[in-house]
Amino acid sequence: MTPAVASAAIVDFQQTFAAIRAEMARVVIGHESAIETILTAFFAGGHVLIEGVPGIGKTLIVRSLAETLNLSFNRVQFTVDLMPADVTGTRIINETLEGRRELVFMPGPIFAHLVLGDEINRATPKTQSALLEAMAEQQVTAAGTSYRLASPFFVLATLNPIEMEGTYQLPEAQLDRFLFKVLLDYPSEGELIRILSTTTVAEPPTVRPVLSADGAATRVEQLKRLVREVLVAPHVEQYVAGLVRLTTPAGARGDGEAETEVRRYVTYGASPRGAQAMVLGAKVKALLAGRPHVTYDDVDSVAVAALRHRLVMSFAAEAAGVTSAHVIERVLIAARRLR
Repeated sequence: MTPAVASAAIVDFQQTFAAIRAEMARVVIGHESAIETILTAFFAGGHVLIEGVPGIGKTLIVRSLAETLNLSFNRVQFTVDLMPADVTGTRIINETLEGRRELVFMPGPIFAHLVLGDEINRATPKTQSALLEAMAEQQVTAAGTSYRLASPFFVLATLNPIEMEGTYQLPEAQLDRFLFKVLLDYPSEGELIRILSTTTVAEPPTVRPVLSADGAATRVEQLKRLVREVLVAPHVEQYVAGLVRLTTPAGARGDGEAETEVRRYVTYGASPRGAQAMVLGAKVKALLAGRPHVTYDDVDSVAVAALRHRLVMSFAAEAAGVTSAHVIERVLIAARRLR
């Protein structure tokens, strides 16, 4: 790719990203940082886990993104009695015109470009695991037959932090499949007033598609390929690897505050997928900054979202009220000193 072509591709990416963000802002009040993080994960080719109280716009964000991109959207409400086949699909008996009966696969709601798994922690681990194959391999296997999912495929799952009765903690293996974890804050007073003034009128605002219906999926795949082509220098890769190592008790070095907190409060650190998530997210940030290469600051800007759900915190951390995000911020400070 020549410099001129690369520069034009970067500008095109910036304009498309900005147009999507602007359209979503027409109906989603607030959450600007969360929306940018979700869009970053989308173009990086990963999935997002959102934690927030009910009614603050989780479903609206995903539906608006699907409408803006002209992609298909399905929503799955996870409940304790939901079965894996309710998510992935099942085989049913179908009678043909000739009177013969045959088994036909009936696709589940996961067969869409954008899938919202609402309150995923309310389903049993068996049903939660139905998402694992789809998220990791972009396919569903039923009765020994594998069915490919559409591209792009983006899962956004939500957690409700205030309802603990009848919920099941997500296994670490499933948490690790999410590229980022985003926390949605309660709207401010000003944002709440804007929500009231725009959603209680005769004609609430709607989003306009940014991409054409015919080539939307192809266009998104092209933008995702561009993200993969962003360059990462060896010293940045070394920085990412060192950062991930610093989140593990075995990899903590020295006697600094960050190292002490990791040894005291972290049971297991981030996995190699955490490093991959930071690099992919940093590539999107580099394009948004108009650069074809990743910098340290790009990595730092996505570190908390990429690692906060990958650290297994100890009981001491819970007792002291220390969160994984707090530890990651301390580790970032220590990592900067080691550049």
